[in-house]
Amino acid sequence: MQTVTQGALYVVATPIGNMDDISLRALSVLRQVDRVCAEDTRHTRQLLAHHGIDRPLLALHDHNESERVPLLLARLAAGEALALVSDAGTPLISDPGFPLVRAAREAGHAVHPVPGACAAIAALSVAGLPCERFCFEGFLPAKAGARGQRLAALAAESRTLVFYESAHRIVESVAAMVEAFGGDRPAVLARELTKLFETVISDRLDGLGARLASDGNQRKGEFVVIVAGAPESESRQLQEGRRLYRGLLEHLPPSQAARIAAELSGAPRKALYGSDG
Repeated sequence: MQTVTQGALYVVATPIGNMDDISLRALSVLRQVDRVCAEDTRHTRQLLAHHGIDRPLLALHDHNESERVPLLLARLAAGEALALVSDAGTPLISDPGFPLVRAAREAGHAVHPVPGACAAIAALSVAGLPCERFCFEGFLPAKAGARGQRLAALAAESRTLVFYESAHRIVESVAAMVEAFGGDRPAVLARELTKLFETVISDRLDGLGARLASDGNQRKGEFVVIVAGAPESESRQLQEGRRLYRGLLEHLPPSQAARIAAELSGAPRKALYGSDG
């Protein structure tokens, strides 16, 4: 068993669903540290109890990070070994913890990764889409306008795209992807990974949208959406369209510039409009 180093921070990956998906090293670290910093102490307490671990817990989340970081730095300076965990998966991947990790490193404390589950990687491993190069986008903006703009900016991306989404916005997000990328783009909807009702569905984006509309069970849980990257020909077309659009913006209103650039390049007008930033 590896002994933890006093005054060090351990960033510990925890299961994304199945509580047994945790490494022996992670369990050893969690048993030895002086304190576990958790996104939700109630959730983490259940995980620790499942594995027979009893350690002090301290809540560390988006709403208290700024005030808690100095306290935790003081504990590290005093020689405590701390573990950082999120509710599920690898901390900092669309989860809190970045301010603490950055501050600990800047203060000269050792920060050790304890690797394990990550929903994005788990979904990629079973998606059947190219994964030697991919682009992780996390959660899309909640507001429709910002969400559409972000997706439009990704329309020419040739790497496989990986998104997280909640049950509250999965229908709207997939619909926005259809609008931005086209309904025929290959995609995968991975839901409730490693849990009892896990499903992984491969289809075109419009097919996934239809499946979500017709099956209420597929709208429940936590989602990873994986979308194939743009074909190289389509990517070049969009890049040329955006080049034309930016040039035309110097002389024309955005809507007119997008229409002309789309006509000249063959790129979708909606993917050009507002892409000057």
